[in-house]
Amino acid sequence: MFFKVAAVGMGGFVGACARYLISLIPMETKGDFPVNTFLTNIIGAIMIGFIIAYARDTNMSPNHLLFLKVGLCGGLTTFSTFSVESLGLIESGSWITAAVYMMLSVFCCVCGVMLGMHLG
Repeated sequence: MFFKVAAVGMGGFVGACARYLISLIPMETKGDFPVNTFLTNIIGAIMIGFIIAYARDTNMSPNHLLFLKVGLCGGLTTFSTFSVESLGLIESGSWITAAVYMMLSVFCCVCGVMLGMHLG
């Protein structure tokens, strides 16, 4: 059990650090669309799809899978940030941007998982 928890913790550390570094990348956008979080979640979706397919097709150890899927991808992707940003857009009156952001995020992330599984 210790090794499983350690694998998730180490993966979460790497994923959270990657998420933070991605958030520092300056993105030129029109309006207030949260591009960094959007791209981070799509990257994470593609990664988790790839990891799932790769783990299924190989004999990946359970600890490696926990490190990558639960730790790395869980630490990288940002549903809570997505939710806060969506609420912020709504509260600021940017209803259309909020709706586009929420719909595109869900659609693109589901497609990202499918793409990652196909690539894996």
